[in-house]
Amino acid sequence: MQLSYNGLKETAGWEKAGIALPSYDPASVAEKTGKDPVWVHFGIGNIFRIFIGGIADTLLRSGEMDRGIICAETFDDEVVDRIYDPFDNLVMAVTLHGDGRTEQRVLGSLSEAVKAASEQGRERLREIFRSAGLQMVTFTITEKGYAMRGADGDYLPYVKKDLEQEPEKASGAMGIVTALLLERYRNGAYPIALVSMDNVSQNGRKLRESVLETAAAWHGKGFADEGFLRYLSDEERVSFPWTMIDKITPRPGDKVLEMLTELGVEHMEPVVTARHTYIAPFANAEGPQYLVIEDHFPNGRPPLEKAGVYMTDRETVNHSERMKVTVCLNPIHTALCSYACMFRYELFADSMHDPQLRELAETLGYQEGLPVVEDPGILSPRAFLDEVLNDRFPNPYLGDTSARIAVDISQMVGIRFGETIKAYVERDGTAEGLTAIPLAIAGWLRYLLAVDDEGQPFPLSPDPMIPELQRQLEGIRCGDPDSLKDQVRPILSNAHIFGSDLYQAGIGDKIEAMLRAMLEGRGAVRKTLVSFLG
Repeated sequence: MQLSYNGLKETAGWEKAGIALPSYDPASVAEKTGKDPVWVHFGIGNIFRIFIGGIADTLLRSGEMDRGIICAETFDDEVVDRIYDPFDNLVMAVTLHGDGRTEQRVLGSLSEAVKAASEQGRERLREIFRSAGLQMVTFTITEKGYAMRGADGDYLPYVKKDLEQEPEKASGAMGIVTALLLERYRNGAYPIALVSMDNVSQNGRKLRESVLETAAAWHGKGFADEGFLRYLSDEERVSFPWTMIDKITPRPGDKVLEMLTELGVEHMEPVVTARHTYIAPFANAEGPQYLVIEDHFPNGRPPLEKAGVYMTDRETVNHSERMKVTVCLNPIHTALCSYACMFRYELFADSMHDPQLRELAETLGYQEGLPVVEDPGILSPRAFLDEVLNDRFPNPYLGDTSARIAVDISQMVGIRFGETIKAYVERDGTAEGLTAIPLAIAGWLRYLLAVDDEGQPFPLSPDPMIPELQRQLEGIRCGDPDSLKDQVRPILSNAHIFGSDLYQAGIGDKIEAMLRAMLEGRGAVRKTLVSFLG
């Protein structure tokens, strides 16, 4: 069995293997999509393919939608060359249940893949953005995709370059998207919705600010007129709905590859691109999934609610997102993964059976998070947290690794811990009563030394700030707590990282004390957790 339009015609083999096929014709859908697109998505990795692609597939199967998604990649062209084009943009979606069951389904909802940074791809996207019928542009480009500035407050080098040259030459995601919106403005100024689906606090606001900042810089250079700024600023013409998204999607697993191969599906091997993207013709993920979207689409939208999406108002989205990103899921992921790496738990699920890490997770969620989170109404925070800690995180079949979760922590700590810290400062005047969050931050700093709890070196997961952070931590040595002097003060006081000065918040000195204890020697990380968690 081969994952291609022609391969799907051999239905008997797929049926025998128990793999569900599209009830629609993906080729016909792709043709119609190309002529009259309604949906473009930027950031075409694993979570997009299985989750967002799965939503579109559900609507296509039910007849609620007759066109697929145009897939645009701004970061890694190899993904298009090696995963989309050879397989006619089809996706093998594998759901991994906690009881060991799997479900396999071929998705045909991704109709076209475009390299957004290439001249050919850019011209194709300009054509699409000129279309009056285009309703929405969605994004899963990770937190750093929206970033304009580094920790020092200065523009990132590629952003600075984009802001100073003609829009047509933009290379970053925000520059490319803003340039395409300029094309749309100049060719009808049609309405559209830009929908971030990333784990970024108030992601719609962040996306809007980055687009407007880019446009304002171009206006100042004479590359765009005042009308373009008015167009982007009018949310009745260009809206930026807020969202909350949740579905744990590990990198493609070896056991899933073995299973698909045994079923007779050919050429499913993962690839690692030159830009270190790990991706495969299949995507695997857990079963639970949540997508909450502010229902503000000035040019209309597909009936997303008929595929399980919660369509609601901005306030409810904000509460749902804060519940998940700052309390019930992401902070626990981030807090535990540093320790899991130092304790050599390759699979994150194994860390949930470690008594100290389990206690850290429960303290962080139930004791420190829930008291300051608002109930969104459509989802219960306590029930959500119960599912995370008791069913989702311990799922051994998910195959999610601690190293994957540790990717780009520096881009996340301000969102995942900073909001709760600020909530305590606002409520009590200080966050000094917190324990789990300071332990999480201290554990991350100790992790950055790249030495495990037995004193052995280990590789750190990719993070754009590692070189800068390690320079600031220079001189700190495991086994020598006196080597910690004032190296971490510039980090913990950096509002660009944490959203506030942690010393002013009342926990900077506590974090330093925890880190110093973790430097005592072999086993000191474990001893520190036991000491502070009681």
